Amino acid sequence: MWNLRYAGQNLPVCPGESVLDTLLSAQHEIPNSCRVGVCQSCLMQLVHGRVGETAQQGLKDSWRAQGLFLACRCYPEADLEVRAPATGALRIPSRVTAHTRLNHQVVAIRLRPEEAFGYYPGQHVTLWRDELLGRCYSLASVPALDGEELELHVKHLVGGALSPWLCDKLGVGDRIQLLGPGGDCFYTAGDTGRPLLLAGIGTGLAPLYGILRDALCQGHTGEIHLYHGALDLSGLYLHDELNRLASRHANLHYYPCILNEPPARAEQVQQADLMTLLEQKYPDLRGWKIHLCGDPAFVNKQRKACYLAGARLPDIHADAFVPG
Repeated sequence: MWNLRYAGQNLPVCPGESVLDTLLSAQHEIPNSCRVGVCQSCLMQLVHGRVGETAQQGLKDSWRAQGLFLACRCYPEADLEVRAPATGALRIPSRVTAHTRLNHQVVAIRLRPEEAFGYYPGQHVTLWRDELLGRCYSLASVPALDGEELELHVKHLVGGALSPWLCDKLGVGDRIQLLGPGGDCFYTAGDTGRPLLLAGIGTGLAPLYGILRDALCQGHTGEIHLYHGALDLSGLYLHDELNRLASRHANLHYYPCILNEPPARAEQVQQADLMTLLEQKYPDLRGWKIHLCGDPAFVNKQRKACYLAGARLPDIHADAFVPG
């Protein structure tokens, strides 16, 4: 059993317990959300000792150099001393420039960071309401098209910790803090002729919308197949915009898919389970680059299915959403 020193206390770390688990068990209020290293909410700073590579995976080089690590992914193998980082220096204040309802559940929020903010379309950031409450959202914006403004799509989840406030209370002119960016679900330059398969459910469309527009901006010439799944027609937000994009780009093919309504009610909308449909349409994915976003059950199962269909693991990029 190892010893974790934090805020003047010596805390025993039980076998198989992360730094975050230990701190929460000792009643310390530590920001956290996804518990799998995606949202970066639980950042801590090393004072003495060593943390493994996994605990710093996905962090900026400058953060790693400062000894920052993810408490949820750090499983001590020796005694450690850690402290809470000065999060004010890491979080970026931003101002809301637009707050637009895309359907009955989803709101597009546009933010202008108050300092330079570099990112790739499709990456995610964590929005913070206060010191402890933050949630992760993907970036639908493209710097070449949207300038300094960031766009995120937020679904109102009944009983959610943050999304009801973001959808119903946050307004134009309000300030909010963000942390990031993070994630590797974005378009990479080169191999412009390779086919792209983009598939997402619900607001999993947000990063895919950024990725496909970025690919088109960068002159991607290969086929781009975009699948968006929803329960019913009302969930297919940005439907008209995506049809317009597809009409302007011969290599872009948009396939809206619903689960609960007959296709006769909407032209060119398929009624099918998205996961089953993809497995039927793409039995051989050798050579494809793939981006999967949305519900964790869909993302994890589809990632495995894509691999079994011949896609290389480095070519499968996934972003599973954490309820907010």
